[in-house]
Amino acid sequence: MLAVNALCASVGAAAQSPAQPQDQAPAPTTSKGQTQKELQEKEHEPAPPLPVEAPEQRAVRYDVKIDAPRKLRDLLESNLDLMRWRGNPRVDLEQLQRLVRNAPEEAKTLVATEGYYTPRISSGLDTSGATPVARVIVDPGQPVTVGDVDLELRGFVPFSKDEAPFDAAALRNRWTLPVGSQFRTADWESAKRGMVRQIAQSRFPRAQLIDSSATVDPDAHRALLKVVIDSGPDVHFGALRIEGLQRYSPSIIQNLNQIHPGDQYNEAALQTLQGRLQDTGYFSTVEVSLDMSSTLQEQVSELNQGDGPRAEAPSGPVTMPILVRVTENKRKNLSVGVGFSTNTGARAQANYDNLNVFGKRMKSNVLYEQLHQQARADFFWPTTSNGYSNSVGAGYDREDVRGQITRTTSIHATRAWGSPTLEKSLRLEALTEQITIDDQPATRTKALPLTFSITKRKLDSLLVPTDGYIANLQLGAAPLPILTDEPFVRAYVRGVVFKPLGPSGTLILRGEFGAVGSKDKDKVPSTFLFRAGGDQSVRGYGYQQLGIPVGSAIAPGRYLLTASTEYDYWFKPPWGAAVFVDAGNAADNFKDLKPKVGYGVGARWRSPVGPIAVDVAYGKAVHKVRLHFSLGFTF
Repeated sequence: MLAVNALCASVGAAAQSPAQPQDQAPAPTTSKGQTQKELQEKEHEPAPPLPVEAPEQRAVRYDVKIDAPRKLRDLLESNLDLMRWRGNPRVDLEQLQRLVRNAPEEAKTLVATEGYYTPRISSGLDTSGATPVARVIVDPGQPVTVGDVDLELRGFVPFSKDEAPFDAAALRNRWTLPVGSQFRTADWESAKRGMVRQIAQSRFPRAQLIDSSATVDPDAHRALLKVVIDSGPDVHFGALRIEGLQRYSPSIIQNLNQIHPGDQYNEAALQTLQGRLQDTGYFSTVEVSLDMSSTLQEQVSELNQGDGPRAEAPSGPVTMPILVRVTENKRKNLSVGVGFSTNTGARAQANYDNLNVFGKRMKSNVLYEQLHQQARADFFWPTTSNGYSNSVGAGYDREDVRGQITRTTSIHATRAWGSPTLEKSLRLEALTEQITIDDQPATRTKALPLTFSITKRKLDSLLVPTDGYIANLQLGAAPLPILTDEPFVRAYVRGVVFKPLGPSGTLILRGEFGAVGSKDKDKVPSTFLFRAGGDQSVRGYGYQQLGIPVGSAIAPGRYLLTASTEYDYWFKPPWGAAVFVDAGNAADNFKDLKPKVGYGVGARWRSPVGPIAVDVAYGKAVHKVRLHFSLGFTF
């Protein structure tokens, strides 16, 4: 039998010069009693150097044909010396023949890493043609499968009756190389690392793999696995330690910390705290971790004070402080940028942030687009210990879209709370709006609405999602005639679902619905009404092209309904292609929501800052083709 005891290195090997070849691929053999450690040592022995070419010897060019199952063929093509030396000007016919003779033993070593320990392998050299052809034929035989898994857990004992016992049964169920699965070296190593990683995420961050072995019986095609893991100490959170603060108050960090001293260690809690601190804008870098370096030494030192016998590390629960290391952002920051959108045209923007204006963070920006101009400033209080983020702000917007010029001035107060996966906010806003359509007299409206918003995210990636969903619900009302021309209620919901289809495809479903209830729609600010069309709405139509015709303009309506189906295929990541169908409309009556359809194709690129999409869409109702460009997914 083969006793496999240690990690197996990668079988990949980079091509070396003929005079100095290095790092042969790993060579597990079927010789009974040989260990994986011996195989590793053999793996790192340098390959015997090729003889130096004599003056009368001539270099030979040759081809290699490998007859093996696809997966094994790729492995052999990447690692056989026959492939590594091909094209080297110092390989002559005699050296080529030696490489062909050695190929079966090399191939045997390589296919063993995929679980095939009894292969039949032959090689030969065909010199009948103008170019010699080296052939390697591999019949892998029956693969070795896992016959039994002995998972031994040492420690993992709760130190008080109030603590729940460690769920060893659940841990064993999460073992990723179960009985009956094919025994591959890479899967074996991955299963061990994954098991320790799972344990270290809660209660036992210092868990270690102290022993492992895989005993392979090539004749029975069976591997017996043994893994021994020691839990290490049961760790509880201690006090908060902060490093790197110079300009800002420690309360910014302390108020965001929801971990209490004495809580059991949980990696997710540290990640949540780190994410909250990164989102504040006060820090350019944030690192949240346990301070493991000195905790045990400090506890032993405390016990060793005095003249008594020397103490060892305590066997009970260990309390470790939370270490937060930050690098502060500059107090003042000015940034400018330019861009282009197929919705609103060319864009220039300037942002000015000041992280300490009377103890508040100020964010301001001036935006100029061909169809939209904006100026605004917001002041943010540090997040409270209860997790609330409060802000006030004011802004001015001018939008010239579809023949309607809208000027809006507003002030607002907002309270936000929750987490990145479940965000909530409550916003009170006072605004006045002026609308001009064609040569008609300008109309003015004002409102004092209160809006509640909730957003739920469950995505595999916030930047480039391929699986999961995101949904947003908004409920608003201006029910009282206080600074309000027309009382109204408003509801709006939208969602996006990402569903993987095969290894290279993603199905994206998108939809939105909105409705406004009031006696007189014309006295409701258009900011709270709806239009459709554009990059993130119904492609094939211009930005907010779908709505209520008023003269030469398109005005917003009471109701909105849109839907989209898109399939993205990543043929050569990060590059992909897409096909899609969009439909939707906006109207004053629900029965008039007759969908306008657009469909087309697009190109995709997963850039470092998010997915870039370029779409060509045909608007069926207007009989026109339109180009759409977007960066990221807007939600």
